Amino acid sequence: MAPRPRGSGSRQGNRALIKVSQENLAYRLVARHGVTTTPAAYRGLDPHSPLLRAGDGEPFTFTRRVTGSGAISYSCESLTEIVRRLHQQAGIEGGDASAARRSFAVQLHRQGRSLKLIQTLIGVSSLSAVKNLIEADPVRLAAIVSGVI
Repeated sequence: MAPRPRGSGSRQGNRALIKVSQENLAYRLVARHGVTTTPAAYRGLDPHSPLLRAGDGEPFTFTRRVTGSGAISYSCESLTEIVRRLHQQAGIEGGDASAARRSFAVQLHRQGRSLKLIQTLIGVSSLSAVKNLIEADPVRLAAIVSGVI
């Protein structure tokens, strides 16, 4: 089977990822991780609690990084590994948090959403970072190449 272009997404992969996410939410209820008694809460989960938690039910810890230019970013190695495994279990080759962010940005752009909105939703600090993500849209690039060949 030929590898799919990164960020292209697939219906089967999306369904599998949704299934795994639903299983995670169900597990959180059973394990009582981040539950609330608020009647309007989605599935009985506290909307202010972290979506994903470590195996012990505690929120993941993030490492703060400052680049040479002074930009601040945060990372969580254990969460990054979980996202990678979720993609793998869903059958998405080469999937990781960056690929998910890129796919999300590309899908929003294809829907005609503004770069500013995409920037806000994916949590990047610059519009140029958004432009870099959407310029690599494999469907758009394939259309350009097929128009030349």
